[in-house]
Amino acid sequence: MKLLMFGDVVGEAGCAAFCKFAPRLRQQYGADLILVNGENSAKGNGITPESAERLFTAGADVITTGNHCFRRKCDVLYDNPRVLRPANFPEGAPGSGVFLLDGGAYTLAVVNLMGTAYMEPIDNPFSVIDTLLPTLGTKNVFIDFHAEATAEKRAMGYYLSGRVSAVIGTHTHVQTADEEIIDGHTAYLTDAGMVGPERSVLGVCAEQAIRKQRLHLPVTFTEAEPPCMICGVCISLDTRTGKAQSVARIFLRESKEQEN
Repeated sequence: MKLLMFGDVVGEAGCAAFCKFAPRLRQQYGADLILVNGENSAKGNGITPESAERLFTAGADVITTGNHCFRRKCDVLYDNPRVLRPANFPEGAPGSGVFLLDGGAYTLAVVNLMGTAYMEPIDNPFSVIDTLLPTLGTKNVFIDFHAEATAEKRAMGYYLSGRVSAVIGTHTHVQTADEEIIDGHTAYLTDAGMVGPERSVLGVCAEQAIRKQRLHLPVTFTEAEPPCMICGVCISLDTRTGKAQSVARIFLRESKEQEN
């Protein structure tokens, strides 16, 4: 089984790029499933029913989120079991952090976790995943670990080695180049990157981000203009064993595609 995971989709430009490239890449890689982090897919940031619907229409099978999951206060969004919020939010938070995807011959558990280093002090993701794993009923487990610190992400990758099929990081919007299969079992990448404006600082207009960091004055951020970069990862799994067979980064520049 092959799946594509796309990094954080940023705003209107990112949604448009995802809608354009996701179907094409699904065909190119022969992917069975598409997962995407949509926590910044709404204009401004956060996720809304409208932005989620755009991602689903373009082919997303499951949408994961992160620290902006409740930014828009659209609790009804999480009535859809295919839209996840981090599983380590305290009990009582809307929605779920786990979705069991029935592929017929196999079941894939998609789990959304959030780090706590330099992030909100929610429940410990290491303890939460220890509690969850015995309840999933499948060897095929994909983790979107939405975290700031690379050390926390790499620690999670080694911690779950041999116990899950993949640990793919999101949140920083910058794709890393450390893809590997840990111990011959668990596909790992520190950060999948983003689907968002190429000339930007994490999707925000570069000039605004520069002003904020240079002068430390209040700045209203706005989404940068396209063209976009399209970042993600393709993972092949042996669904009989839950082991990853291959992991390959995806990095495209929309501007280069337009030139061809």
